[in-house]
Amino acid sequence: MIDLILAYFRDNSGRFFGMLDAHLRVSMIALAIAVLIGVPAGFLCVRWKKVQKYVVGLFNVLRVIPSLAILLLMIPIIGTGVAPAVVALVLLAVPPILMNTVTGLGGVPTFMLETAEGIGMNPFEVWTKVRFPLAMPMILTGIKTAAVEVVASATLASKIGAGGLGDIIFAGIGLFKTELLLIGGLSVALLSLLTGLLFSVIEKTIMKHRTV
Repeated sequence: MIDLILAYFRDNSGRFFGMLDAHLRVSMIALAIAVLIGVPAGFLCVRWKKVQKYVVGLFNVLRVIPSLAILLLMIPIIGTGVAPAVVALVLLAVPPILMNTVTGLGGVPTFMLETAEGIGMNPFEVWTKVRFPLAMPMILTGIKTAAVEVVASATLASKIGAGGLGDIIFAGIGLFKTELLLIGGLSVALLSLLTGLLFSVIEKTIMKHRTV
C-alpha cells in the first residue's frame, strides 16, 4: 500500500497540489464570506435583541440541511463549479461564527460597560474598545470551528465540478482503489488539523497583544 501511495505522488504530484490549491481556495473564500456575514450579524443580534431570534433561527435552520443537499439545490440556480460550493460552505460556516459573536458580545460584564461609559466613552468607543476586544477570544473560537468544518466539508465540492481533494476520494470510491481513499482522506484530515492549529496560533498571538 505504501508503494502505491508513493507511486501516486511520484506520477501525480502536480495534479495533487493543483487539487490542494483548489480545496484551499474554495475554503478560504467561503470562510471569508462567512466572517463578513457572521460577525456583523452577531453585532446586530446583540445591538437589537428583537432580531436575534430571527437571525439565529434562520441560520440554525439552514445549518441542519446537509451540505450535499444544498449543493444539489444550487445547481439549477447557480450551476456547477465553485459558486454553489461556496454558498453551501458559507451556510455551514456562518452559524458557529454568529453564535460565538453573540455569546462573546453579549457576555461582556455590565459593570465594565458602565465603567467605560463613566469615564466618558461614547457608544462607538464602548463597542470598539471594550465589547469587541473582550469578545474576541470567543469570536476567534467560532471562526476556528467554522474553518475546520469548511475545510473538512469542502471535499463535497468535487461533486459539482469545483475540484479539491474530494476528487481523489471520489476517484478512489469509483475505482475501488484504497490508496486513493487513504491519500484523499488523510490529506483532508491533516489539512483540518493544521487549520485548527493555525487559528489557535493566531488567537494566542492576537490575545497576547490585546489591550482594552
